[in-house]
Amino acid sequence: MHGEYKVPGGKLVVVDLDVEDDRIARFRLAGDFFLEPDTALDDINAAVNGLAVESDATVIAAAVREALPDGAQLLGFTPEAVGTAVRRALVTAPGWRDFDWEIVHDKAVSPRMNLALDEVLTSRVGEGRRRPTLRIWEWDESAVVIGSFQSYRNEVDPEGAARHGFDVVRRISGGGAMLMAAGQIITYSLYVPASLVAGMTFADSYAFLDDWVLQALRSLGIDAVYQPLNDIASPTGKIGGAAQKRLANGGVLHHATLSYDIDGQTMTEVLRIGREKLSDKGTTSAAKRVDPLRSQTGLTRAEIIERFKDTFRSLTDAETGTIAPDEYVAAEALVESKFATEAWLHRVP
Repeated sequence: MHGEYKVPGGKLVVVDLDVEDDRIARFRLAGDFFLEPDTALDDINAAVNGLAVESDATVIAAAVREALPDGAQLLGFTPEAVGTAVRRALVTAPGWRDFDWEIVHDKAVSPRMNLALDEVLTSRVGEGRRRPTLRIWEWDESAVVIGSFQSYRNEVDPEGAARHGFDVVRRISGGGAMLMAAGQIITYSLYVPASLVAGMTFADSYAFLDDWVLQALRSLGIDAVYQPLNDIASPTGKIGGAAQKRLANGGVLHHATLSYDIDGQTMTEVLRIGREKLSDKGTTSAAKRVDPLRSQTGLTRAEIIERFKDTFRSLTDAETGTIAPDEYVAAEALVESKFATEAWLHRVP
C-alpha cells in the first residue's frame, strides 16, 4: 500500500507498507523532508511496524514521537504528518491528480444563488454526476453571509445592513460571517469527493485543501500561511478564512473568502463584531482584522483570480468548465425552498 501527504507549507511525506494479520508490516518512510540524525528514519520505521491497521493518525503520531531519539530534528514534516500518510495508504486515498478537475468561473448571480449552487454542486460531486470542481464566485448584489450555526441577531445589525445595501443570507457551512461587497473579496468553492481527504483529521483537511491557494498567494509575493483551524494570514494580518460542509453522499464542500479591498468601517456598522472576538484575533480594531490583497500585491482583483486559476491548473491539470443548465435550475429551486426563506435565515435566531 502506498500513501502520500503534502504538508501544507512543508514537505512531501511518502509511505509504503503491507498488512499482515491486521498489522502494519514492512513500513518504509520517504520524502523530501529533512531529518537528523539519519538513523531516526530507522526508528520511525520500527515504530510504525506492528501497529494495528485500525490505529488512527493520533496513535501513529504518538508512536513515532516516542521512538525519536533525544534531540531529533524533523524539518518540513511532523509525526502527525506520518500518521496522516499512513492512514491515507490504508484507505488507498487518491491525490489531486487522480481526478479530472474543472475550473468554473461563470456569470454573476445573487449571493443566495451562489449558496444554493454550493449545495447542488457538492451533492452532484458526491453522487458522481459532476467532476471535482473549483468554482470562483461572482455576485450581483452585496450581502452578509452568516455561518450555519451563527445567531442572526448576535451577528448582524439589520439597520446597518439595510443602510449599506446588504442582504443577509445563511450558508450551509459553519464558521463566521463574511461581508460580500462588490469587488471587495475573492470567494472560491471546492467540490470534492470525500476520498480526497480520506485518512485526514477534519483540521488537517482544511490545511490540505487550502494549500494550493497558499502557493498562489506566495507566487504573488505574499508570505501566506495557514493558521488553524480555518484562517489564511500573512505577517501583516488576516487575509481570509475557510469553511466546510460534508454531505452524507460523500460530497465535500470547502469554500474560502479572501479580502481584496475591504471597508473596515462598513464592517463594523453591518456586523456586530464583539470585543471578545477582536481580542481573540489580537487587535482592537475591526478594520485591522483583515489584510486586503490589493495593498500587498498592487494587482487588480481579476489579475489575482487569474493567478489562482493558473496555479490550480498547474497542480491538477484542471480544464475550464461551466455550470450546466439543469444545475442552475436545481439551484433556483433550492433558493425558493430554502435560502430565500425566513425559516432558514432565522434557524438560529
